Amino acid sequence: MNKTIKGFPKSAVLGAFAVLSLAVATALSLYVPERAVAQPAGGVTSLRGETEIPDENLVPEIERQDTQAGSFERAYRQQPPLIPHKIQGYQITRTVNQCIQCHDWPYNVDQGAPKISETHYFNRDGVALDEVSSNRWFCTQCHAPQSNAKELVRNDFKSALDLD
Repeated sequence: MNKTIKGFPKSAVLGAFAVLSLAVATALSLYVPERAVAQPAGGVTSLRGETEIPDENLVPEIERQDTQAGSFERAYRQQPPLIPHKIQGYQITRTVNQCIQCHDWPYNVDQGAPKISETHYFNRDGVALDEVSSNRWFCTQCHAPQSNAKELVRNDFKSALDLD
């Protein structure tokens, strides 16, 4: 049994009603009364600061990493060691990894740098490789530069050694 409204199929009438409703809603959203005026910013400031749009906004100087001598203690078992030196400008891409120039064997001996962990020479199937595995290639995914920087947000983390 096919339902009709005034001789038209019910689905066609409902579809036309949906299109008409959408058209009315769109027209109402585009309507701007003549009295509409931009409101004052009320404490909102531009990311450009006081620099006007036509003026050039200079990039701020990059804050240099403040490292301490030695290294930080690890906070939990198996924590990847922190990087105790600056790495700004180091290139790590799909084909280049500047960390390996000092930390891969035998270069680490000449450089006096810690050797990359043996775990980094196994692929995901456990097969030993002669070079760093591709799934361990991007060092900064796990290893972060250590820094005495001020906390950006409150941190209540407690080391495993500090837990009761």
